[in-house]
Amino acid sequence: MNRPAPVEITYECMRFLITHNPTNSQLAKFTEELKSFGVQTLVRVCDATYDKTPVEKEGIEVLYIRQ
Repeated sequence: MNRPAPVEITYECMRFLITHNPTNSQLAKFTEELKSFGVQTLVRVCDATYDKTPVEKEGIEVLYIRQ
């Protein structure tokens, strides 16, 4: 399945990367993509579709915001 490319948004001193919602089978590629953008913190804003442990093992903090 083709996914949209990530979109980077910069505002003052902050950077945001808007991405698709990966599955466990796409996680290795997704994590490499995050690292290529220098992501240090990943904020989930929708239901989780993957295990966050492999992402955290790569040194990326995973937060979950839910309303």
